[in-house]
This record gives sequence, C-alpha cells and structure tokens, in this order.
Amino acid sequence: MSQWNELIEFCRECPVYIQTHNFPDPDAIASAYGLQKLMEMYGIRARLCYDGKIDKLSASKMLNAFHLTMSPYESLAKYMHKTDRIICVDTQKHAGNTTDFIGDEVSCIDHHPTYVPINYHYQDIRITGACSTLIAEYYARLGIEPDRDVATALLYGIKMDTLHFTRGVTELDIQMFAFLFPRIDPQKLADLERNNMEFADLKAYGAAIENIELYDTVGFSSIPFSCPDALIAVVADFILALIEVDVAIVYCFRDDGVKFSVRSEDPSVHAGNLLHEALKETGSGGGHASMGGGLIGRARIPELGHYPEDTIRDLFLNVLAKQAQS
Repeated sequence: MSQWNELIEFCRECPVYIQTHNFPDPDAIASAYGLQKLMEMYGIRARLCYDGKIDKLSASKMLNAFHLTMSPYESLAKYMHKTDRIICVDTQKHAGNTTDFIGDEVSCIDHHPTYVPINYHYQDIRITGACSTLIAEYYARLGIEPDRDVATALLYGIKMDTLHFTRGVTELDIQMFAFLFPRIDPQKLADLERNNMEFADLKAYGAAIENIELYDTVGFSSIPFSCPDALIAVVADFILALIEVDVAIVYCFRDDGVKFSVRSEDPSVHAGNLLHEALKETGSGGGHASMGGGLIGRARIPELGHYPEDTIRDLFLNVLAKQAQS
C-alpha cells in the first residue's frame, strides 16, 4: 500500500473531493463514503460530490440511513479550483457518465473496464463485482477496523451491484463479504433492503413490457418517458429475467439525450463492449461483461434520423452480427 500512502500525502495540502459517476447508485455511494471515512483516519477531510441527482429510492435511503452529505456539482462549481484534488470512485474520467469537474483528477478507484486511458497520480482499477469490494479491501489490508455504518454500507453496495451475488462476482467480492459481515448492523441492512420500489416505477415496467421487441435472444425495449439511470438499469434486469432473452437493451429519451442500459447473460456478448461499439459514433458507453450503460447526448439525437428507434436497434444488431462473424 505504498502508493496509497503517497496519495494521502499528495492530498494533504489541497481541498479533496470524492466524485462518483452521475446519478450515483448504492455501490457508488458506499464506496465514496467508505473512502471518505478511511481518509479521515489519516487527517484528510474529503467532500463527497456528484452530478445529476440522487434518483433512486435505494440511494436516497442510504443517505438518510448513514446521515451522508453528497454535494451536487452545481452547488460546488463556483468554489472549486483547478488545483483541488479529485478522486474518482466507481467511475473514471471520460467514462461517459461522469461530468468533468473543475479540479485535478489525481486518483481513480474503480471496478469497470477502461475505455479512455488516463494517467492518474494513483489508480486502482480492477474488475470486481462491486467497487465497494475494493474499498473494503483497503480496510482489510491496512489493518483498520471499519465502523458498523461503513461496514454495513460497503456490504450493501456489494450485494446491490452483484445483484445479490448473481452477477459479475469475483473471489475478492466473496472474501470482502466475509470480512464485512461480522462488523455490520443487521437491522440497518434489513431496513435498506426493504421497500425499494416506488409506485411510479411500475409505469416503467409496464411500458417496457408493452414495447419489448425480440430479435433471436436479444430483447429491445424503449420507455416512452423520462426515467432515471437506476430505474432503466432495474428494468433491463427485469427484461433479462425472461427465459427468451439473453441480451437486454433498454433505453429512454430524456432531456439530456438517450440513456441506455444493457444486460447480458450470453458469454459471447460483452455488454460494455457492445455499448462502446454501438455508440462510439454518436455517443459513449461501456461497462462490464454482464452489464453496462451509455448515452447519446441531446445534441446528437438528430443524427438518428426520422426513425430513431429503428436506427438504435440497427446500431446494436449490426455490432452483434459483426461479433458473431468474427
């Protein structure tokens, strides 16, 4: 952990911000919170920040349960300077779902594949089921005991991002679950896991069911009204649960553009790579083998033509056809 000690020293002289991806989910929040508390033990006060909004009930419940303050970028921009230290957590600079804040991105701790390489002062980018796993490992390797709230948040982040250990799980995720479990608050964890669906979510499920189109084992579904990132991802998981679907592609048109979520149970289809290839000319996307997200910005929507849904379908099907031939 020598590089970790170097990062701590590098962050002592400037304001420090821990930035998650836009519209942070439980894993992003838990990872940022765990890192913030760890840095406090070294005398460094870091501020949690994000862009977008906290748009899922499970995420807002976390903020309330652990009394967390995450500052939206719009409230920070006028105070931040180019020399301020930014640590990207559960995301990477130029990842497509992360706003480029004022400040110097000196560090990145993330569990997603890299599509745009960046030279950070310190980086820890490893493929795991959850970013919370990496933060938990820091406590374990440094011999620092996480308090009950941190342990509970990190374990919840691992469970949520691995879909309760059914998606993208690695041996390290299991090891860190074992490390955290004796240290958690069981009642708080139970409270977090209960009642995480809002009534309005049902509309998105209904629309996704009504609009689904199946091409072999690839299911496309568009939601005809604006939805937050987290809800689109949950709907993609729902579509993937159909026995006829091995790859689920769900999207909706919003004020900021067209937001995508892709899920794959087909070992020959890497969800992140599919998004990256399909959207590279009009937007951006990426992610893990089993899950990923992407966005076509509002300014690029006219490039989709008069029949944007047909164009979107063809973008993905063309990439899948090329991959099948190679």
